[in-house]
Amino acid sequence: MRSPSHFDQLLHTAAAQPEPQRLLFVFAGAALPPDATPEQRARFEAGEGGTLTPLACVDKSVQDLSTFPELVAESRYASPPWQVVFIAALSGRGGQQPTTALVDSALQLMVRNVRDGRFGGYLALDPKGEPVTFS
Repeated sequence: MRSPSHFDQLLHTAAAQPEPQRLLFVFAGAALPPDATPEQRARFEAGEGGTLTPLACVDKSVQDLSTFPELVAESRYASPPWQVVFIAALSGRGGQQPTTALVDSALQLMVRNVRDGRFGGYLALDPKGEPVTFS
């Protein structure tokens, strides 16, 4: 039996919360700045470095999700190719899902944070569902 993936653990934890959760996703692409040095280019070719640009964002209820491969497949129809997805949870109140305005505001903040390189509080996964770490 395989151990639960990070995404599976996230879904399980979100479903177990006393208030309904919306999961927020920001899909980002990696690129190399035009003025990159040869060393930066070599690191980028090895799968490291570069800059991250938000490409798409979406929110989903926990019930709308089942597996990470399904999320990836859906994203391939709705987004340009991406290298990292940043994930956060947003809690509702009083047994109700978070409002659309609250979700939109949280997604806008996530997009700004990713654009500015402030993503320490988010789960970051590559397209295979493996955790991504930043140094």
